[in-house]
Amino acid sequence: MRICERADIGVSGMNRMRRAAGWAFLAACVLLAPIDGSAAEPITLRLHTFSSPNAIAVQEFLEPWAREIETRSNGRVTVQVFPAMQLGGRPADLYGQARDGVVDIVWTLPAYSPGRFPLTQAFELPFVCADAEAASQALTMFHREWMLDEYGDTQPLVFHTTAPGHIHTVDRQVRTLEDLEGLKVRVASRSDAAMLEALGAIPVGMPITQTYEALSRGVVEGAWIQWSVLRPYRLQEVTRYHTEVSLVCSPFVLAMNKARYDGLPEDIRQIVDDATGMALAQRLGRLWQEDEKRGRDLAVQRGNSILTLAEPERERWRTVTAPVADGWVARVDAMGYDGQALLTDAKRLIASYSGARNR
Repeated sequence: MRICERADIGVSGMNRMRRAAGWAFLAACVLLAPIDGSAAEPITLRLHTFSSPNAIAVQEFLEPWAREIETRSNGRVTVQVFPAMQLGGRPADLYGQARDGVVDIVWTLPAYSPGRFPLTQAFELPFVCADAEAASQALTMFHREWMLDEYGDTQPLVFHTTAPGHIHTVDRQVRTLEDLEGLKVRVASRSDAAMLEALGAIPVGMPITQTYEALSRGVVEGAWIQWSVLRPYRLQEVTRYHTEVSLVCSPFVLAMNKARYDGLPEDIRQIVDDATGMALAQRLGRLWQEDEKRGRDLAVQRGNSILTLAEPERERWRTVTAPVADGWVARVDAMGYDGQALLTDAKRLIASYSGARNR
């Protein structure tokens, strides 16, 4: 602007014609000056997920979060949410879509990318997860301590988990291990599959979006899911029996394309950081935990049968699923990690955040 300042100094002694030319020059300088942030070019971010538009993930997390980013940025950023795989591909493709820049942000299950996130599986092991709020905070800290490389090809914005899952069946009440023998049960991950195999069932992997039809047509006889999942996918309509077991949670990640994140203006990156991280993880964990009652109430309203597994029977399940954790420890040991140390730390973090909430 120095040249513009010199032009301004010279204006005072000019005649009318020269004065007019000087003001025109100053106007040009103003137009060429750097644009204020409020007038910067708008930024549009596309967020893709498999989740139903009616699910808690979209209605009570992703859409409100998108509005929060828009408000905090004074309208400079618009986050467009595309549920139900509206931008194409399969749920298993989501993480890769964020990594490769096909979309800007995804919300997905790491378990939909089998073998890609072995350390995250610590939170999918039987009897590790307590509740969603504590597990979500613990998983966030676990990422900071152990999993930076595991998600190094994207920019993770937040981690969280569901509440522990249960068994929901079409025409058989599961009361004991023996009732699971040979039962075809829908699962979302390899860890869930290993657990169901240990329990004597036949695991069938599929996205949640295919589960209603699979249950109604007899492709599977039950599903291993949380109560909160019943509501958006209407699974209480095709399952009549429910066994509350509370063995494992399901981790989720909101991940952004790394180049897109790095290319954001610094103040916008700060807005995104402030609206994610640990505070959001805790809020989402609480949201998912509290949503369990709404899902359960739907089964109650239909008159479905609900059984809470007796503690002695639950101990039997704990015993037969212990080798699942042992197998995970062995696999990550072979990758060069100390699997037992990782598992111990995951449990320590969950216990720590559970205790902090109860104090």
